[in-house]
Amino acid sequence: MPDPASGPVPNLTLLSPLEQVQGVGLRRAEMLATLGLTSLGRLVAHLPTRHERHEEERPIAELTPGQIVSTRAEVTATRVIDRRPRPRFEAVLHDGTGRLDVVWFNQTFLAQRIHPGHHLRVQGALRRVANKLQLANPRWEIIPESGGPAPREARLRPIYPASEQVKSWEIEAAVRAVLPSALPLIEDHFREAFRRERSLPALAEAYRMLHEPRDEDEVRAARRRLAYDELLFLQLAVFMKRRQLRSESRAPALKWTEAIDRHIRQRFPFTLTPGQEEALAEVVRDLTSETPANRLIQGDVGSGKTVIALYAMLLAVAGGRQAALMAPTELLAEQHFGLITASLEGSRVQVELLTGSMPRAERESALARIASGDADLVVGTHALLTESVRFRSLALAVIDEQHRFGVHQRAMLRQKGADGDTTPHVLVMTATPIPRTLAITLFGDLDVSTIRGLPPGRRPVTTRVVAPEKRREVYEFVRRRIETGGQAYIVVPTIGDDPGGVGEGEIADVRSVLRELEAGPLAGMRLAALHGRLKRSTRDHVMARFRAGLVHALVATTVIEVGVDVPNASVMVVEHADRFGLAQLHQLRGRVGRGSRRSVCILIADGSTPESQQRLRVLAETNDGFVLAERDLEIRGPGEVFGARQSGAAALRVADLMRDRDLLTLARRDARDWIDRSPRLDRMDESLLRRRVLKAHGAEFGLGDVG
Repeated sequence: MPDPASGPVPNLTLLSPLEQVQGVGLRRAEMLATLGLTSLGRLVAHLPTRHERHEEERPIAELTPGQIVSTRAEVTATRVIDRRPRPRFEAVLHDGTGRLDVVWFNQTFLAQRIHPGHHLRVQGALRRVANKLQLANPRWEIIPESGGPAPREARLRPIYPASEQVKSWEIEAAVRAVLPSALPLIEDHFREAFRRERSLPALAEAYRMLHEPRDEDEVRAARRRLAYDELLFLQLAVFMKRRQLRSESRAPALKWTEAIDRHIRQRFPFTLTPGQEEALAEVVRDLTSETPANRLIQGDVGSGKTVIALYAMLLAVAGGRQAALMAPTELLAEQHFGLITASLEGSRVQVELLTGSMPRAERESALARIASGDADLVVGTHALLTESVRFRSLALAVIDEQHRFGVHQRAMLRQKGADGDTTPHVLVMTATPIPRTLAITLFGDLDVSTIRGLPPGRRPVTTRVVAPEKRREVYEFVRRRIETGGQAYIVVPTIGDDPGGVGEGEIADVRSVLRELEAGPLAGMRLAALHGRLKRSTRDHVMARFRAGLVHALVATTVIEVGVDVPNASVMVVEHADRFGLAQLHQLRGRVGRGSRRSVCILIADGSTPESQQRLRVLAETNDGFVLAERDLEIRGPGEVFGARQSGAAALRVADLMRDRDLLTLARRDARDWIDRSPRLDRMDESLLRRRVLKAHGAEFGLGDVG
């Protein structure tokens, strides 16, 4: 290995190990490697999360009261004043030129972190108190007595993602050391004219402006350039996938006639709503074409998406082909299977269930019927994706609760039906309404059908947020509802194993709440538990008894979040509601309001954070899932809203989908135009752009074979 001190390595590249880069050194390279920063390129791509305005450091004797100041000095004394209402931690600093008193109000815990002998760098508003210089609640950091960061000049300082072992200032020092060598190595994938039209700086200059900004304008310009790149790469991948699917694949064009339409509709004991009819027309148009359908059907809780999916599956069966429906949980798959089987009672359509927990003999028998084509409709979980599953003639794959699956699973299910000549149509459904910003980002490769409005008979649900102290009143209300013929859901976060009841501050679970209610507020009522660890036969038995009115209240986890339909249940109680997401609470609330009774959803929560209070307040104000989705996105951001990693969401390190909506619109327009001109990004001057797009999104979109 070359000696790092001997000068730069010949043929230095962005892939060069950091220990070979002049100015880093072996010890620092080993330290940075703990953060995954092992190469020159990775270090430069480790971007600051924010920038702080730092004043020029001056000795204490040169500091002026009434200004924002910065200095470094040794801690010579500390003490805690634990006096209410404003307890505080105090420290005295000396630097050889003078004394500085520092006080942190309501931060007495700092006594465990700052001790005499430590050297601090502090910055804050200086004032004179009792003829002494004082900083109140300044920014601070402990620095080594020697070998620490050099005294700083007035500037914007980058603050990096760091760790306990590697401080931000140490990353900053390493970046400053390598930047002169790294910047000339950064190739731009855009031509100068393209950048100029969009007021974008060069890529190397954008990295320079983020790591060593001269002012806030440079930070904004650099962030805009890198955010645009992220959004454009994602949208290019989306449009490449769309073009690839439409131009290189052929689906079976299913036959539709008025007779087939009439025959299918006879299976529905109701008339479709205008919103359902509109979505159905779009789906039929897709399925009767040889272009593979790739459509998202979204609608609020109870809007009737499953009816559209069943119609589409029966259209496949009418054409002598198979259809499959994949659900994220066994309970939901079982519920779909039961509802579809009941809807098709007396018909010749054979419906098959396939889940991971099926006994081996039962599973092998099901696999044989699927492979032979004896099974017309197949309902299952992720088990449908295993290698052992073979379809004879799959024409349509339906994926329920799309946000719990990724692009990769969608592609795997599509491949199950590829027979060399055709590939199946794909419909995906979600009852988690998706804001338009997320729809075109996360599911941009899909056409979107939105079902507006609810079927006749669905009633709005009154939502109330109550404090834990009112639990007893809540369950007295539940008891009165049950005594007048109603039923209730009681949802808790966990299943639980501990004996005893629910104490103050403890997290409620199915078993403890069930015991507590049976012994207390709901004594004498028929209660039952429902959760994911129960055997399928037990779950079926419990749900059958609940539907029949033999169980008054169901104490359950979120297994009842989707697919459960009991019109007589008019009360939903959610314990520790602040532990659930807004979309999840809306889904749970959708289990009531399905009958003639006025329905109520009661959220028991302490609302310990402003964010949780805001989310619950929004839920109480509206029953519109699309309004909730927009507000949830504003409050928590896209990564948290969907929980699981989605295409695009995890890849956006700089772009912000709320703040950068205009930039997303620009990137989407540019990507569409670009792929119209060059569908495979295979022109000579696009090779670098293509490599970077495929590196960022090729695997998740199945684009490895493009170009």
